[in-house]
Amino acid sequence: MRCLVLTFLISAAFALSEDDGKTYWMEQAQQTLRNAILQRHNMKVAKNVILLLGDGMGVSTVTAARIYKGQKAGQTGEETQLNFEKWPHVALSKTYNTDRQVPDSAGTATAYLCGAKANYATLGVDSRVARADCSNIGDTDTHTTSILDWSLAAGKSVGLVTTARVTHATPGAGYAHTPERNWETDKDIPDSCPGVKDIAYQLLKDNADIHVMLGGGRREFYNRKDGRKLPEEWLADKQEKGLLAKYVQNATAFRAVSAADTDYLLGLFAESHMTYELSRDNSEEPSLSEMTRKAIEILQKNNKGFFLLVEGGRIDHGHHDNYAKRALEETVAFDDAVAVAMEMTGDNTLLVVTADHSHVFNIAGYASRGNNILGLVDKVDEVQKTVDNMPYTTLVYANGPGPGREQNLTGVDTTADDYRFQRLVPFQPEWETHGGEDVGIYATGPMSHLFHGVHEQNYIAHVMAYASCVGPNNKHCENPEDEYSCSGATAVVNCAVVVHMIIIPMIVCLLVKNMHTM
Repeated sequence: MRCLVLTFLISAAFALSEDDGKTYWMEQAQQTLRNAILQRHNMKVAKNVILLLGDGMGVSTVTAARIYKGQKAGQTGEETQLNFEKWPHVALSKTYNTDRQVPDSAGTATAYLCGAKANYATLGVDSRVARADCSNIGDTDTHTTSILDWSLAAGKSVGLVTTARVTHATPGAGYAHTPERNWETDKDIPDSCPGVKDIAYQLLKDNADIHVMLGGGRREFYNRKDGRKLPEEWLADKQEKGLLAKYVQNATAFRAVSAADTDYLLGLFAESHMTYELSRDNSEEPSLSEMTRKAIEILQKNNKGFFLLVEGGRIDHGHHDNYAKRALEETVAFDDAVAVAMEMTGDNTLLVVTADHSHVFNIAGYASRGNNILGLVDKVDEVQKTVDNMPYTTLVYANGPGPGREQNLTGVDTTADDYRFQRLVPFQPEWETHGGEDVGIYATGPMSHLFHGVHEQNYIAHVMAYASCVGPNNKHCENPEDEYSCSGATAVVNCAVVVHMIIIPMIVCLLVKNMHTM
């Protein structure tokens, strides 16, 4: 124990700043290396799994949000870390749909929630179902099941939290089966597809066993051809069965909900998507962090554990409108929800952060370190001088509704909440498109080391299932002593790390002892 304490003190002694030049960077890297060597894989069964999905949160968005977060705190920004960037395991996800190089949020959600890649704009069905083609939607063999289904079958509680509509693409893949993501209410379904169920109906009628549903999209449950009021029907059904259920529509009612006497919670806080964080009325809509906290409080009452999906849905929308500041503010708010998940769970919970896709959003120029990430590039020399001799921003889009280079940015406040950043290809009045590059997977907790390289996106669902012993990956749980012990081949690396955790402190002690006797 004394040696371990000594090792910590030796590490803590190197509290250097960047002003120390190469000494700082050498020790910073050495400390990171020591941490990596001492890292031990968590081989436990995950009692809980929380998937935190930043919609549209590509690598460039993560980088820009990191800088934005730091600059909001008065730092230069580049050295800042988002909470999930501190986690030990990082991989990449290949996001293409089975029929598109650049994906949408429906086909991708089907991949990471259901374990099978799918076509563009389809939800909860495999690649045999094409977009808006209802000819074979009645064939249940084409339907996929999700990590929500698998967790419920194992006796766990499940929930979904989003700042988008609860019937939108990301949450929809967890419970719906439809060839068209936009069929959110029965008014959206064409007459040529009789008998097809809309997404709102499927959520509250076919998936009434989901314990927590929080987000926007109230209109999809009321503005209906059939005239039904689905939330009231959902609540009445729960009350008739003697279940502890609540339905809330604003932040005040939401904050009054006690997890102790609530097992089922439906919260619909906006007619469509919830308000951007920069404009959110705190008295009307709870934050993503608040919704995450309440969901965990309710779900964790189940001693068998839970699965929770948390979506920062409006990162995507900010980018689509070329509102870079709004997208970055949404990303920081999403990171705050990550912090809540970390605070409220322990080493029995697998936490995964990823994105469904990226955007055509980039960081360019050679601005000075600490230059406002939303501002104009401040270092312009002959190498990077523009042909039109006009200033330009660090952040830029390849396409979208924003202005082009015809806009002279001299005197323009590019840090304003609703400033649309410049783009190359004009798409007005349409949205900017998604990007097709890989996105990050960040993980910590049981079996998080299984995210280890470049993966197909559907792999994410299989890791979550394996870690929590649900769905198609529960065979190993029948005899966990063999699977997770040092006698198994799968645990060789883990056992080697344990040895390192013993050997390295001993070496440090010996070195210190020798120095003392010299």
